[in-house]
Amino acid sequence: MNRLLLATNNKGKVAEIKALLDRTGLTLITPADIGLAIEVAEDGLTYAENANKKATAYSQASGYIALGDDSGLEVDALHGQPGLHSHRFCPIPDATDADRREFLLDKLKEAPRPWKAHFHATVAVVLPSGESCITNGQCDGEIIPEERGSNGFGYDPIFFIPEIGQTMAELEMEEKNRLSHRARAIQNAIPILKVIFGL
Repeated sequence: MNRLLLATNNKGKVAEIKALLDRTGLTLITPADIGLAIEVAEDGLTYAENANKKATAYSQASGYIALGDDSGLEVDALHGQPGLHSHRFCPIPDATDADRREFLLDKLKEAPRPWKAHFHATVAVVLPSGESCITNGQCDGEIIPEERGSNGFGYDPIFFIPEIGQTMAELEMEEKNRLSHRARAIQNAIPILKVIFGL
């Protein structure tokens, strides 16, 4: 079986990755599908370290080839923050996505607009042997002060893409899977997956 384990419990990520890999011939499974419950500390110094760490932990725990990712929002006016710490940027305990967006906008309110930014994503594909392959993707845009759209998660409602005049959260899945940082990293990983699985 061409089974690929997605090394995440994030439902938004799972939906995006499943849509991106829909036509590859792979059977995508989640940790919940196989009763796997592990926590992986994202304490690497780079996106690649975190993505590889997650995929390695899930692959070794399951015996499956695993795909992990790490991503972050980098804002020029904040010297690349929140970056690697995008999920943990807001100091509120158990912060929601809305809390994170509000905290980011508060940090930016004194900075002149436009608030140029980009999303970065790194994908790691790890085999049970420990062998790994890394790919990257990026999407450029800017942060806007008002939320728009309900199709995304995280910082998507305030990440505006000038070339199409919409936020990441206003995009339909098909369009998001053409433009997003994660989409580009996954697309770059597809040829590697095809070689690994002999597709």
